[in-house]
Amino acid sequence: MAEETSQPTATQLEPEKRKDKRKKSSKRRKGAKTANASGKRGTPLGFPKHPILKCLRIPMAVLENNAGKECTDREAAKFAGIGWSGQTAVEISSAIKYGLFQRPSPGKVEPTDITRRIVRPQKPTDKVDAIREALLKAPLISDIYKHYRGENLPDETSFLANTATESFKIPADRVNEFISVFIEDLEDAQLLEEVNGKKRVLDITHTPSEAAGVASITTDDHLKRVSKGVTVEATDTCFVMMPFAAPLGGYYVSIYEPAIKKAGLTPVRADTDIFGTGKIIDQIWTGLNRAKVLVAELTGRNPNVLYELGLAHALHKPVVLISSNEADVPFDVRHVRVIYYELTDPFWGEKLIAKVAENIISAIKNPQEAIQFPKE
Repeated sequence: MAEETSQPTATQLEPEKRKDKRKKSSKRRKGAKTANASGKRGTPLGFPKHPILKCLRIPMAVLENNAGKECTDREAAKFAGIGWSGQTAVEISSAIKYGLFQRPSPGKVEPTDITRRIVRPQKPTDKVDAIREALLKAPLISDIYKHYRGENLPDETSFLANTATESFKIPADRVNEFISVFIEDLEDAQLLEEVNGKKRVLDITHTPSEAAGVASITTDDHLKRVSKGVTVEATDTCFVMMPFAAPLGGYYVSIYEPAIKKAGLTPVRADTDIFGTGKIIDQIWTGLNRAKVLVAELTGRNPNVLYELGLAHALHKPVVLISSNEADVPFDVRHVRVIYYELTDPFWGEKLIAKVAENIISAIKNPQEAIQFPKE
């Protein structure tokens, strides 16, 4: 008699089906997480998807049609006369990132003082000041503004894109979108000026209208973020190449020493800090070689400074370039980052100290941005 083969009943199969469904559902969730982690479609944007003035309409509508009182997101859209959709939700998210909306309670939005000053300015500077404040609140937009403040924007968009992706981790498939929003925000905030055919980013980290201490907190926080992942030893030095005669010579004590110490390095200048017998050029050569990073004050086109700069480039050293005007920057290094300062600005010294400290750390972290001839 043939052996009977027992077949599982439908009731017995049911737990297995449920188990199989759970496995498939788990795989789908895992796949979604992997896609998000890798920057694929569905990854939340770290920066506002809209320029400031293009996500103002909903906060403005709540201000005008609801007396600025809190309401739900859908009610806010209704006040603006637009239907609810995923794009509407993204627009509200952008407004929140700029500080045009705040959330007084979960699921509710309310226009902020920034929105009020843009929409209902009470003095001539209110609107521009409020737009600038919104820009400084926006994640990544604010960070890259601070990265380039006091400098010319790169001539080629690809250089800006490389900085955004490599230094600030913006996904490559979103970088063009980011640049478009970033440039429009700078223009609306009147933070770009034409200088010799280049676009220079104005530095507003400290202005007369600010409350005392606000600017230093802003720049100190930015320096901490820039410094993440950078190791500086107590013995690391920063060699300063600059004229010795006044007035530029006095900047060593008032500007460059504080900036270098702020970055955590020891400042060194040939005439005051390098001792010993022998030729001065031997001492300079030693200082250049030992330095982790260098600073070059190019104002006045001092021949000795330019000579030392050439030696630094030959040694493949990262150099932070600084000048009070573009004409004094040799044409063959203008593609490298240069900090420009404006002596007519009452806060130029404070701004320059903060900016030099950040660029020193940036030169250590991303030396390719500060080396003229990288080693092959």
